[in-house]
Amino acid sequence: MSLMAEESIRALAAGLSELVRAPQYPGARGQCLYGAWLAESVLGNVGMALHHKLCHTLGGSFNLPHAQTHTAILPHAFAYNAAAVPAAVAAIRRALGIDHECAGAALFDLGRSLGATMSLAALGLRQTDLDHAAALTLADPYWNPRPIERVAVRALLQDAFEGRRPTA
Repeated sequence: MSLMAEESIRALAAGLSELVRAPQYPGARGQCLYGAWLAESVLGNVGMALHHKLCHTLGGSFNLPHAQTHTAILPHAFAYNAAAVPAAVAAIRRALGIDHECAGAALFDLGRSLGATMSLAALGLRQTDLDHAAALTLADPYWNPRPIERVAVRALLQDAFEGRRPTA
């Protein structure tokens, strides 16, 4: 599964980047379809963690749009877990062709380069919703490789709300 996930990230990053540069190039769509197929295959065989818990909370309780919420949260959730998943960090670095940069920051930069909304505020979340979102996330947490801690989750949500680039 890990190799499929890494190849999915590589194919999606390359395909989406090419699609932005050359929307009519059919090879870009093929790369995206290939990457999406790999991602779906992996997703059906693994558990969910903090990223999905946050996105389900934000979508279900605050009516944020599904795909855009995942895009805005992913870099922050990955940065939150990075120290606990060094093999995943290495795989994302390889897939994105980066050496020393924070993988969460690289995911953020990829989203921004594709024109994605990288701020929960821009998606419609209110500052006053952040404490409630953190509380809901902790009330019934999913398994996660790093312990889910209230202060750290609240900080993650604040960074994603403001559209800050992760640093870890």
